Amino acid sequence: MNRITKLTIFLIILTMVAFFSTTGMANQKSYSDKYNLAELYGEFDLRSEELVTVIVELDEPSVVEGKHTGRKQTKEKVLAAADNVVEELGRRVAGVEVYRKYYHVFSGFSVNLPQNQIPQLLSIPGVKAVYPNIHYEVNTEIIPLDWEVIHPKMLDSAPYIGAPLLWEEGITGKGITVAIIDTGVDYTHPDLAHAFGDYKGWDFVDNDNDPQEGPGQYHGTHVAGTVAGNGLIKGVAPEAKLLAYRVLGPQGGTTQDVVAGIERAVLDGANIMNLSLGNTLNSPDWATSIALDWAMAEGVVAVTSNGNSGPNNWTVGSPAASRRAISVGATQLPYNLYDVEIFTSEGVVYPTSKIMGFPNDNALLNIDGKEYEFVYVGLGRPVDFVGKNVQGKVALIIRGEIPFVNKVTNAKNNGAVAAIIFNNVAGEIPFYIPGMDLPTIKLDNVDGQKMLAQLQAGYNKVKFNIEKTGVVPEQVADFSSRGPAAQTWMIKPDVVAPGVGIVSSVPGGYAALQGTSMASPHVAGAAALILQKNPHWGVDDVKAALMNTAEVLINPVTGKPYPHNTQGAGSIRVKEAVNTETLIIPGSYSFGKFIKDSGKQVERQSFTIKNLSNQRVTYNFDVEFFGNPEGIKVMTSNNLRVNPGKTQGVNLNVQVDTNILQPGYYEGKITVSDGVNTYSIPAILFVGEPDYPRITHGGIVPVDGGFIIWTYLPGGADLFEVWIYRDSPFFYVGDALVIQNVAPGYHEFFWDGKINGNNLPRTTYHAFLYAEKAGVGQYLYGGSFQIR
Repeated sequence: MNRITKLTIFLIILTMVAFFSTTGMANQKSYSDKYNLAELYGEFDLRSEELVTVIVELDEPSVVEGKHTGRKQTKEKVLAAADNVVEELGRRVAGVEVYRKYYHVFSGFSVNLPQNQIPQLLSIPGVKAVYPNIHYEVNTEIIPLDWEVIHPKMLDSAPYIGAPLLWEEGITGKGITVAIIDTGVDYTHPDLAHAFGDYKGWDFVDNDNDPQEGPGQYHGTHVAGTVAGNGLIKGVAPEAKLLAYRVLGPQGGTTQDVVAGIERAVLDGANIMNLSLGNTLNSPDWATSIALDWAMAEGVVAVTSNGNSGPNNWTVGSPAASRRAISVGATQLPYNLYDVEIFTSEGVVYPTSKIMGFPNDNALLNIDGKEYEFVYVGLGRPVDFVGKNVQGKVALIIRGEIPFVNKVTNAKNNGAVAAIIFNNVAGEIPFYIPGMDLPTIKLDNVDGQKMLAQLQAGYNKVKFNIEKTGVVPEQVADFSSRGPAAQTWMIKPDVVAPGVGIVSSVPGGYAALQGTSMASPHVAGAAALILQKNPHWGVDDVKAALMNTAEVLINPVTGKPYPHNTQGAGSIRVKEAVNTETLIIPGSYSFGKFIKDSGKQVERQSFTIKNLSNQRVTYNFDVEFFGNPEGIKVMTSNNLRVNPGKTQGVNLNVQVDTNILQPGYYEGKITVSDGVNTYSIPAILFVGEPDYPRITHGGIVPVDGGFIIWTYLPGGADLFEVWIYRDSPFFYVGDALVIQNVAPGYHEFFWDGKINGNNLPRTTYHAFLYAEKAGVGQYLYGGSFQIR
């Protein structure tokens, strides 16, 4: 094919795209009012007859949404709207079963139906959106601790964020109620009994008023201890009151119970709620996120863990993607660095010896200068210790088959005082693992084989020389999920807090856990302290105080601040948050996306300054994007004078020249200064379409023998489907196309006009195009057509 022919075909395709796009848009406009399908979120097999539970959101607003949007709303009216949809669904689909109904902070219900009938549900008037009923599990590793040997990390993390300084002033969370939406809570635990009254909450797993944590569960009790423990473990807000809502059982739980727990906590009068749970759906319009947004609107501070799917961007899940809730990432507290030398016999050196991990500094320093027998136990599996005496000795272990932490735990369980692990391949072991059960030294394979040779030669003792060499500052945990949130492009997490090696209460004792689940209750406890000191503050004030006063963390590897979508505004410092005299709302800013193909695009934004002091303050502003990229200009006010106790808006005009800037993601900050204090507000913007899956254009055109269905998929699709609906009565007929692994770009597909090999009756139909990539789907109206 010659160059002219190729160019001609390319121009024809472009013309077709323009023509069909216009036609499709015209059809969409004509039918949008009458034929508007509800939004669909999540992953479903729409060809399967298997039953599935979904969460249905109604067009009818919830009671709280009505209250805050100027519409009088009642419980009865919401439930009546739900009944109408359920009745219509029952006429169209046999055997549907409704489980839970919601009305206060979420308007809708959960229902069981065949997956291939979901498109039918989407077409029922009154349905706004349909969400999957995601299964939640708590997969946090637990390390039980004897009370006599507890290294109270909780007593490290609470002081680290400044809580005891407020306790001395009588700010302990007294009078504030925190809802723990989790696996239940052992309210009989000696560190927690003080926090519960006669009414303790609700169990949505067993459907009763006893939210006691179930057998084998511990997560909710651990979270509760971090918030309000007051015994051997002292939480961030030790005199706060607790309510427990058990939404996760031994086999986990589901969205329908989580939403019910949020709603019940608001109705029960909680001031704060903590949700140390989540899923991988990065969407602010997920059912739990919506419920949390309206809970915040009702004055309940909602705090949620950001997820444990890091370190890549876009890994934040719901409900952390909520527009208003406070999403929390996890950090590791500062720790000391040590060098180690080991000695087995004169003239033998082990140059690759390094610290792999240890439970606490005292445990490591306790072996310094001492000599122990060492015993080779192979891979360190339980079977490898059989017949070998490591009591009071050092276990020498080779890498492989099971995790390092399991090898060390097995050594501890058999009485070892320390462990040495050597590589099973060339090179050093590239891992440092804080919080291991024993002081653990790592060697490369050469040094490991050298130790084995020493053992065989009769040199069975090893001596440790340990020297402190430095301190690693607080750093963001690799597992902590990163933002931004899809659709809103908001920075997530909002803040970070300690979440590695946190010791807290569990049924029957204490344990160390790690995860953003452990970070979130630090923030919930901090919010309790803030509200006690500032009882008239709103939820946005609390969130802003935590974000405005957070400490920006430096990545010790790069020497530069962590990205905004790794640390949010930074690590919380609760004393500063409680006592701040300025609030800047919101506490972070996304300027969104700039997608003009050429030229300059201007977006007008604003934020709010609250002067909480008793004197007039002049504020100055500076906006910069890192690296000073040419093509971004932000214009704002300066020398803004705000009277004491007053609030003032600040306008921002953001101009982006897409001719100059490369497509991508840009970070910056808004610096606000009152002459004494300086506040740093994270900011981001996107040039071009952010890298997320979507379908942008499509339509259906009649041709001889059938139809051409065309679409444009900028990022391609894992799954492309075309749903066919009859015009009158309007209902789902079936799938015209189901195609997997579609490449990015413009596509045309031929459809013979048949469904499952059968001809359609002669009448008018409508096509909806659906594209899914990486578990996120989107559809658009493709237009109407006639079968003649």
